[in-house]
Amino acid sequence: MRYLLLALPLLLANADDQVIPPTIKAMLDAAMKSGNDGEVGTVAKYAMTADPSCADAVAKTVAKWRSDRKARADAKLREANFIELVKGRVELGGYITTGNTSNKGLTGALDLRREGLRWRHKLRLQADYQESLGVTTREHYLAAYEPNYKIDDRAYVYGAAQYESDRFLGYDDRESVSVGAGYSAIKQPAMKLDLELGPAYRHTNFTDSTEERNFAARGSVDFDWRLNKAISFRQDASAYLQSANSTVFSKSALAAKLFGPFSAQLSYTLQYESMPPLGSKTTDTTSRASLVVDF
Repeated sequence: MRYLLLALPLLLANADDQVIPPTIKAMLDAAMKSGNDGEVGTVAKYAMTADPSCADAVAKTVAKWRSDRKARADAKLREANFIELVKGRVELGGYITTGNTSNKGLTGALDLRREGLRWRHKLRLQADYQESLGVTTREHYLAAYEPNYKIDDRAYVYGAAQYESDRFLGYDDRESVSVGAGYSAIKQPAMKLDLELGPAYRHTNFTDSTEERNFAARGSVDFDWRLNKAISFRQDASAYLQSANSTVFSKSALAAKLFGPFSAQLSYTLQYESMPPLGSKTTDTTSRASLVVDF
């Protein structure tokens, strides 16, 4: 009994110090070197199933890898200057026709995003212009800025400020401000879904010289899905609901990677105004083909 008691600490130490078989360790090391968390999780899952005796050791190795990787990522965010973390994309599209008809159109958008340790900043600028037989048939301008403060890995508080002008939808100028709560419902390497909800205030100058100031409820959905290395899908939608004129906006975009930072994109946007001025339609839709440059 005395010898058993003396040997017990060594037995417990050996139980905790499990050895991962060389073949499994090689696969796990390769997955961790790739930096793909999904691949690491898959390899670990099947490794623990194939050899349950090393399950604890595999789990500890993966947990340490994830912890170390997060620590390195957080340190990089803390040490980076403001410009280093800015990423963005530019969308450009247009057309010109001559001969029996004379038409021209131009669409452009700039999206900037800075993902910091606690703060996320998003800026969007957009312009659409279309002319047919010398007459302007579409003219839409938008500028929007949204700062987010991250409460934890998924929840955050947002602020939003937006300016719009679209006389064909019935308003010369519209300013909107909003604050509220956001939540990253899906946060995976290939798929992301952010949901936001909060109160808003809007000031609108309509084309019929009337003016409107209202409080509203604002909600938004931001969905990104990378189907494979070449194809990606994005769905953005927002709504301002109020007792007077409410607005619903939706943009669906499918992009195919060409080479380097260049992609070809097809998109469809819809904007609905529940109570536009007399003579303006409630719904405006636009289909676009554009070149996208990521940076």
